[in-house]
Amino acid sequence: MSVSDHLRRVRSVVDTEGHAVPADEHSRAEHAAGAALRGIQAGFVATLIMTAFRLPILRSLPPSANFWAQYVTGGDPEAHPIAGLLLHFGYGIQAGAIFGALFALQDAERSIEPEQRGLVWGSIYGMVLSAFGSQVLLKELLDIRLEADELALFHAGHLVYGLSLGAWIGSRTEGVEDPETEYEYDDGN
Repeated sequence: MSVSDHLRRVRSVVDTEGHAVPADEHSRAEHAAGAALRGIQAGFVATLIMTAFRLPILRSLPPSANFWAQYVTGGDPEAHPIAGLLLHFGYGIQAGAIFGALFALQDAERSIEPEQRGLVWGSIYGMVLSAFGSQVLLKELLDIRLEADELALFHAGHLVYGLSLGAWIGSRTEGVEDPETEYEYDDGN
């Protein structure tokens, strides 16, 4: 990181003894809270993208409809498409908020840009969620055993979620020079 980048990122405040203290030290929790709000947005968008990827391929509701039917109302999961989708979005938004806060707590002084870190950590996060979902939620709570091809698509959906989540968070996090600026593509000339 260049000196000008460092100076731009670290605002200084003066403590009671006149010593300069980086502003980031006293606002780390506030920073994480703001990032969690970005995570809520990202979780919504990423869940939309994952659902759009998943529904035409698997041609079935997310397993959250099974959860709703088994633990809330009883009956057939197919009878609860709206509740299943709302619960699915609730999970995705909550997971996005958690990822946003965790992403903000990382040390931003890395050799790779926030967008790249978002893609890497988002894909890892998506796969951790997928492993938890398949092992704990599906197998243990719902007693659902997916066949190999269904399981591969379940994991692929969560990878799509993680990539979408990480891309959204990484492109809108502090450290990005200007999150509002559109990307420009060099035509090679």
